Amino acid sequence: MSSASPFPTSGVVADWLSYLEGLHAKAIDMGLDRVVEVLHRLPHAKKIPVITVGGTNGKGSTTAYLEAILHAAGYKTACYTSPHLLRYNERIRINRKPASDAEIVESFLAVEAARQQTSLTYFEFGTLAALHHFSRSEVDVLILEVGMGGRLDAVNVMDSDCAIVTSVALDHMEFLGPDRESIALEKAGIFRSGCVAVFGEQDVPESLGEYAQKLGAKLWVAGKAFHHHSSPSQWDFVGPDGTLFALPYPALRGAYQLDNASCALAALMALQDLLPVSMQHIRQGFVSVDLPGRLQVLPGRPAIILDVAHNPHAAEALARSLERMAGFKTTRIVLGMLRDKDVRGVTQLFSGLAGAWYICDLPAPRGASAEEVAKQIDWADPNSAPTLQLFSNPAQALQAAQHDADPDDRIVVVGSFLTVASALGSLGRT
Repeated sequence: MSSASPFPTSGVVADWLSYLEGLHAKAIDMGLDRVVEVLHRLPHAKKIPVITVGGTNGKGSTTAYLEAILHAAGYKTACYTSPHLLRYNERIRINRKPASDAEIVESFLAVEAARQQTSLTYFEFGTLAALHHFSRSEVDVLILEVGMGGRLDAVNVMDSDCAIVTSVALDHMEFLGPDRESIALEKAGIFRSGCVAVFGEQDVPESLGEYAQKLGAKLWVAGKAFHHHSSPSQWDFVGPDGTLFALPYPALRGAYQLDNASCALAALMALQDLLPVSMQHIRQGFVSVDLPGRLQVLPGRPAIILDVAHNPHAAEALARSLERMAGFKTTRIVLGMLRDKDVRGVTQLFSGLAGAWYICDLPAPRGASAEEVAKQIDWADPNSAPTLQLFSNPAQALQAAQHDADPDDRIVVVGSFLTVASALGSLGRT
C-alpha cells in the first residue's frame, strides 16, 4: 500500500478517506489489539444495549429490520453498517439518518488524536469514529453490523447483549478459513457468555454449536427455537416466548427476507426486558424498512433490479427470487465482480436465467476485468449461448442493456456493492 496522504486540513470526508487508506500497511489486518488500545483513549458513554449482527449474507437486512422496529418504538437508535453504496455517511446513522460530514470529521479528528502512534486500518478507524459519534449522541441502543468474520472484527470490541449470525457460507476464505466450519467459528466470536446468540439457519455448523456451549451462550437456532410460516397476505413468527400473528410482509423483497426478519424478531424477544417493543412497532418497522441494493426494483419499463449479491450463497437466493418474478421476456444481466470472489460460482447460478450478459470492469484495486469475468462463464449449450458484451465500467454496461432492452425485459445489476453503486449513480439516484 502507498504511504499515507497528507493529514487532512479540510472538513471534507473524501479527503479523510484518502488519508485513512494509507495509514496501515495492510488494507485488512484482522485483530482487536489496536482497536482496543485506541478505544480506551476515547470518551465512553453510559452503558446501553448492544446488538451485534454477523453472517455471510443477510446481516445488512437483519440490521435494517432491527433499526426500523426499534426506531418505530421510539428508541434513539445508533446503527453502524458497511460497506456503503453511495456515500460513506450511510455507514453511521442515528434515528435512521446518516451522520453529516461535519459530525464524521469531528469524530475522525478525535480518533486521530487518540490513536497517537497506533496504526489503524481504514475499517478500524471508521469503526472507532462511529463509536465516538454514538457516545456523544446519548443514544438508547447500538446496532453494529460486522464487517468481516466476527471474532477479530473491529466491532467486536463492544460486548453485545444479543448477537446474531444470520448465515454461514464460503466467502472471504483467505481471512476466515477454508471451509464452513472454520468460517462459522470466526463468526461465532461475537457471542457472549450468558447472552442469547441467534443463528439463522437450521444447518448448524458443529464448530459454532460447540463454541456456544463451551462459552455458555444461549443458542437460539432457526427451525428449533424459532420459525415462521406464511400465507399469501401475511406471516406468523413463532418464537421462544410466543407467536406473533398476522405480520405484514417486509418492504424488502424476496422470500428469503422472512429468514432475516425472523432473526431480528428472535433478538428482540431475547431483549424484551431491555428493549420492549409492541406489535404495532414491529408492523411499522417492517412496512417502513428501506435498504437500497437488496432486490431493489426501480419503477419503469424495462424493469431494473439491483442486488449486491457477490457470492454463490447470495446469488442462489437472488436467482430463486428472480425465477418467481414472472412476466418478463428477456433477462439482461449487468455483472461486475471483485477478482477474489467466486466468479464462476456466481455466474453458474444465473446461467439459466440470462438472455444476455453485459460484463464490466470493476474500477477498484480488487476489481476483476470484464475479460476475467467472462472467462469464468460456463455455457450449458454453446450453440444457443446468450449474447455477451464487455464494457469498461458498470454505467456503460447498464446503458447498453437499456438500449437493447424491450419494455417487457428486465435488467438485473449484480455482483458487488461497487457495481450497484455505479449503476445507481448513472441513473441519477445519488
